[in-house]
Amino acid sequence: MTYCCGILVRDGLVMIADTRTNAGLDNVSTFRKLHIFSKPGERIMAIASAGNLAISQSVLSTLTEGIEDPNTGEVETLMNAPTMFQAAQRIGRAIRLVHATEGPALRSEDVSFDVSFLFGGQIKGSRMRLFMVYTAGNFIECTTDTPYLQIGEHKYGKPVLDRAMHYDVELYEALKTGLISMDSTMRSNLGVGLPIDVLVVRADACEADLNHRIEAGEPYFHDLRSRWSAALRAAHQNIPRPPYKSETETKK
Repeated sequence: MTYCCGILVRDGLVMIADTRTNAGLDNVSTFRKLHIFSKPGERIMAIASAGNLAISQSVLSTLTEGIEDPNTGEVETLMNAPTMFQAAQRIGRAIRLVHATEGPALRSEDVSFDVSFLFGGQIKGSRMRLFMVYTAGNFIECTTDTPYLQIGEHKYGKPVLDRAMHYDVELYEALKTGLISMDSTMRSNLGVGLPIDVLVVRADACEADLNHRIEAGEPYFHDLRSRWSAALRAAHQNIPRPPYKSETETKK
């Protein structure tokens, strides 16, 4: 299992992904799931993946090598896509191409074709965008009403984002909230874990403001986890006990 989230606020984009893969209790490995495609000052795009690792790697390799357009003969990649929307379409086509190639063999072994992607970034001259691409190759786009998307083991980290995230949150405050969301997921699911890859991109910069890996024992993340746990305990203690009477008290 994995957990990835993307946050798109007025100031820019935050993408966070863990690196743990789990093929059984005795087969836990570390693989990067946040991949960056960039030409500084011209475009920056990032893909975070969840699902079957072999499938996601095949899709990423297909996108890197390119898909030939049967009408023009052009080899289409993310780096020559004219818009973010068309780049998202190319991810969908790559997923369907891999499915056509590998799907029958997977079905014969009773393995489901399971993969999803977060895709965000900006091409110079157009607005920053964030998409979630599904197994079928179709996708949705992030909006100002709900300025984040999640893939993988998302249920534990979603309440934090639901309560704290909105479009006008400052960029590095959005990063902090995303890291709290990741910590909440890690505390409740052993299939999600360190290291964590982080990307921050300011709007219209078309290059990374921060491209960082959080390793085990990093002081800031350790402090964030401790402070968040303490804050939750304090909040719980500060809420008055329920005023309801027990059945025994009611009968007196």
